[in-house]
Amino acid sequence: MSIVIFGDSFTFPEGFASTNRVYGYAKGLRENGVNVRVVCFRNDYREVSDSEVNQIPYYHPFGQAVRSKSFIRRRFLKFKKYFRTVALLKEIDREDKISEMLVYTMLFSTHLFAWYLSRIYRFKILKECSEHPLGQYQRNFFKKTEGWLKMKTEMYLSDSIFCISRYLIDFYVNQGFPDKRLFLVPSTVDPSRFSQGGEPPYTFKYIGYFGGLTFTRDNVDALIRAFAIIHNNFPDLKLVFGGFYTENEKYQFDQLVSDLNISSSVIVLNSLKRDEIIRFIVHSHILVMVRSRDLESKASFPSKLTEYMATGKPVITVNVGEISDYLVDNVNSFIVEAGNHKELAQKISFVIGNYDFALKVAEKGKELTYTTFNYSIQAKRVVEFLREL
Repeated sequence: MSIVIFGDSFTFPEGFASTNRVYGYAKGLRENGVNVRVVCFRNDYREVSDSEVNQIPYYHPFGQAVRSKSFIRRRFLKFKKYFRTVALLKEIDREDKISEMLVYTMLFSTHLFAWYLSRIYRFKILKECSEHPLGQYQRNFFKKTEGWLKMKTEMYLSDSIFCISRYLIDFYVNQGFPDKRLFLVPSTVDPSRFSQGGEPPYTFKYIGYFGGLTFTRDNVDALIRAFAIIHNNFPDLKLVFGGFYTENEKYQFDQLVSDLNISSSVIVLNSLKRDEIIRFIVHSHILVMVRSRDLESKASFPSKLTEYMATGKPVITVNVGEISDYLVDNVNSFIVEAGNHKELAQKISFVIGNYDFALKVAEKGKELTYTTFNYSIQAKRVVEFLREL
């Protein structure tokens, strides 16, 4: 059995949530006797296009290190990427017959191309679904129609769909996709990545948040406002953020921090590599997961939450989507309602004031990363499912 993970919704080997999910699939499947190759179909400019990480071969068919000044040449290179991918798949298939391709993309053109490849090389298409398929198509009637047609066509062009939540399983069943070809793969994590974090990055204690830094979907303004409430009670405590934001989001972020007069206690890290960010996660005093309550949150499950739990540090999370299906307040995590920054402030104060108890709760949460959320255990389930597909 040989599986190719293919798409443009992730970077590889460095990246964030989507990269971590791809890496979890690849490493877990390899440990369960499956040969895995990762083909990143993005138009990224990279010094090294093809290489290997932890015995996982990966390829970037675009294969360009520098952006050409010529508009025509840039378009030609993007077109050429498709032919290079066909040749690459031919080589992989000849070396080790491809049985399935796991497709991770939000673009219909990429999914269609993957289906075309499956017709050439005779493998099954597995669609990875970690987001609501209609989430980006809610603006008006025409966008909703476009999203619905895209979703229906991709369903028809898929042999199976891997969903990150039960919500998505039920959604596709209601859309007419056969239940026996749907498979639940919850958020996964490799706990060994968080067993050692090196030297602490700071001498002071800090609350850590590592993920998107938006006020809309990620709702980080709730964490900022909560920290402002408790700031004077814990003057030595800092708030550390790690993630990306646009220039407009940066202005919004900086403005709120300034307005609340907590600029001296808030740190935003520059772009860090996948392994570097782990040091900041592991040495956090408390880790907080915030997110808005919206359609995307109902359908997805935040990968950063399972990563937080793997550290064994106290984790405070908002209750969105299916989080409460796995976690219980004061048992294996600390849970607050989404958007309620006052309740979040109270919970942070409680954890600080009862830190020994909080560590015992965190240990219970960490146990789930060796069972329910463990990448290798979930990969074993995937292998068993594919044998019956």
